[in-house]
Amino acid sequence: MPVFLWAGTTKKDEMKKGEIEAADELAARSLLRRQGFKSIDVRKKPKDLLEYVPFLAGGVKEKDVVVFCRIFSTMINAGLPLIQCLDLLAQQEKNKAFAKIIRAVKENIEGGTSLTDALKKYPKVFDELFVNLIAAGEAGGILDVVLERLSNYLEKAMKLKRKVKSAMTYPIAVLVISVGVVALLLIKVIPVFQKMFEGMGGELPGPTAMIVAMSEFAQTYWWAIFGVIVVLVIAFNRFYKTEKGRWMMDSAMLKAPIFGPVFKKVAVAKFSRTMATMMSSGVPILEGLNIVSKTSGNVVVESALMKTRQSISEGQSIAEPLSETGIFPSMVVQMIAVGEATGALDSMLNKIADFYDDEVDTAVDAMTSLLEPAMMVFLGGIVGGMIIAMYLPIFKMASVVG
Repeated sequence: MPVFLWAGTTKKDEMKKGEIEAADELAARSLLRRQGFKSIDVRKKPKDLLEYVPFLAGGVKEKDVVVFCRIFSTMINAGLPLIQCLDLLAQQEKNKAFAKIIRAVKENIEGGTSLTDALKKYPKVFDELFVNLIAAGEAGGILDVVLERLSNYLEKAMKLKRKVKSAMTYPIAVLVISVGVVALLLIKVIPVFQKMFEGMGGELPGPTAMIVAMSEFAQTYWWAIFGVIVVLVIAFNRFYKTEKGRWMMDSAMLKAPIFGPVFKKVAVAKFSRTMATMMSSGVPILEGLNIVSKTSGNVVVESALMKTRQSISEGQSIAEPLSETGIFPSMVVQMIAVGEATGALDSMLNKIADFYDDEVDTAVDAMTSLLEPAMMVFLGGIVGGMIIAMYLPIFKMASVVG
């Protein structure tokens, strides 16, 4: 829907301005009159350079949002008016794209929109979880408390994501290096040996002949190999975006021998932290489960949480359906049952999240210590095998001469 810039006066003759979404200019004027504004000037908002060339602005990072929440909370707690807080936040924000969004949020609020509705217009920056927590904070008059909880939650979620990325980076990096080294050997190094063998004459040993044949194929059809790799990557991405593909891959991730236990612990930590944050902020449990399922990042976990939500809506406790998912360990289910029975579920969920954050740390360290030697043996085996195969004719010639 088009966005219009407007300026007008209130019944008290106070000048106000802002942005409004409407089907056309006439609809925008009509909406503003209903809000009590008069002497209204409306014009369509022009696109700026950052919208034509998005990469100039850069994306809004999680860290930017964390700092925004932290400072915003402090300002609200100190008693500063909402508009002044947003104005100061926009002025000090170094990320141009984020500063622009903060200004737009401020202008929407000046135009009579609530903070929650203003944030909803930027779902790529402020997700459903963020918006719902802000709505709970506005409704309960505890916006500063909710913003503080949000910043704590986002910080811990960011650390958790960083741990998983660090665990996945090493094997992927070794795999990419392995492919690069093999390609270099086949295209640049093996041909040098091949010319030397042609000068020597005689029949090459089986392993050497196989490596030479692979080298000739790589030199002749490198473009086809590259094309096949690109096609496979695109095909995999498209398959993963389908419902069946996403389910198969996410299910395999949870069941994988080394990575599976880590992903399960991450899922438990993320669920516990998110639910604890929402429940302590006053978000109803059914609405909370709906949001948590969408932010889980795994369709198998999402499906399990939606089934849990359905069971709770039919009158069951939260612990019983969670135990049937097969994702949450019995210890977690028992702790949730105790928290539910004592009326301290949010506190218990926070304790579970803290425990599983430490568990993820331990699991990632154990996985890295296991993968490092395994990947080195893998890389050394490939490169070493190729080098030995290329030296076999030289060893054979030396034994004949001897």
